[in-house]
Amino acid sequence: MIFEFDLFDIFYIMFFMGFYSLCINRSHLLMILLSFEFILVLIFMSMVIYLNFFDMEMYFSLIFLVFSVCEGVLGLSVLINMIRMHGNDYIQVLNIL
Repeated sequence: MIFEFDLFDIFYIMFFMGFYSLCINRSHLLMILLSFEFILVLIFMSMVIYLNFFDMEMYFSLIFLVFSVCEGVLGLSVLINMIRMHGNDYIQVLNIL
């Protein structure tokens, strides 16, 4: 039996794989950030393909890309601050009440 996949089906599968890796690797902040970036890149690629398919402008994808880069920079700054304060990137080290 041959399975035929559409491009968006592959993006859905990859999105759920990224979400699954986010759920499994929730003890390290770096792995959480990598999973978020993987999911954001998949959303960006699917949005670009969708906007090109309907001949729409790409300004929204540019704004989305700017916000995802800002989210990545903010996450890396939190990671660096956490490593400097606590010495590692385990989530269990934090005392968040």
